[in-house]
Amino acid sequence: MKKTQATIVDIAHALNISPSTVSRALKDHPRISKKTREAVKALAKELDYQPNPLALSLLNRRTHTIGVILPEITHHFFSAAISGIQETALAAGYNVMFCQSNERQEQEEAAATTLLRNKVDGLLASITRETKSDEHFEAFRRRGVPVVFFDRAPETQGVSKVVVDDYDGAFQAVEHLIERGARRIAHLMGSESLPISHERLQGYRAALKKHGLPTDEELIGYTNIEREQTRAATEKLLALPQPPDGIFAFNDYIALFTLQLLRERKIRIPEDIALVGFSNDPLGTIVEPHLTTIAQPAFEMGQTATRILLEQIEAGGDVEVEPTTTILRTHMIVRGSSVPEAEALL
Repeated sequence: MKKTQATIVDIAHALNISPSTVSRALKDHPRISKKTREAVKALAKELDYQPNPLALSLLNRRTHTIGVILPEITHHFFSAAISGIQETALAAGYNVMFCQSNERQEQEEAAATTLLRNKVDGLLASITRETKSDEHFEAFRRRGVPVVFFDRAPETQGVSKVVVDDYDGAFQAVEHLIERGARRIAHLMGSESLPISHERLQGYRAALKKHGLPTDEELIGYTNIEREQTRAATEKLLALPQPPDGIFAFNDYIALFTLQLLRERKIRIPEDIALVGFSNDPLGTIVEPHLTTIAQPAFEMGQTATRILLEQIEAGGDVEVEPTTTILRTHMIVRGSSVPEAEALL
């Protein structure tokens, strides 16, 4: 026989008090006597009473759940952002539903539909490298559900975004290579559909220009953040009559794979080619030489995006919220892939 879940009415009946008194006692309302509060809580524990989130959501028209759509959960950057999101949401009394798009717009759209049907109170999203339309995100806004983008944000106007200064991070990386003596610096670019790819490309170009170095288009390789395209782009660079003496990669995933290819070719790192990544993946400290990288505050980004979303949720759908763009700073971590190990340790 199925066991019936205890309700506030059951507790009220057993103690001969009103359901409203039980509700206030469970919330430690100061107008309820200590004796009554203790009796209510003791019986609630004995009956294994659990609040009904569905009933509460019907009462206040909120589910106290936020949705999150991101390209991949296993990537270190996104897993760190998830930790920041979850910590901040739980502290505010919200649950989190995570959906992984696997870098596919079709899956991103399906996830958006699922979250809308589950009536999340707000959405955090980081788009895929395929995303060309934001109509599935507009569906949230039409229903008064706030949306905040983090890291990978579309060029959509009128929504809040939390990003890092990709331009400056790329500038730091390339300037570091120039200061180490590199003059033919290649860039292994990310997906051309992602705005952050273009921000990092512009940072690369700006650093070259500042130091009086020309931008050689044949030194820009297109990877689409995929393994085989990275291999093809790297081999094309190495086959040039004048191959690069420095490489700035869109992210650490591309940089680590490139490092592997260079070592297969017996190319010395950093003596023949210096290498810098972006994102500070822990794998960068396992390989030899250790990877120089641009560190992003992923955990802080998750926290910040969640706080902004919760503020918009609490403001209510009837209140016009001014969209904001929050830009977080990056910093360089110098390791052995761009300077000899002995210098990197100084």
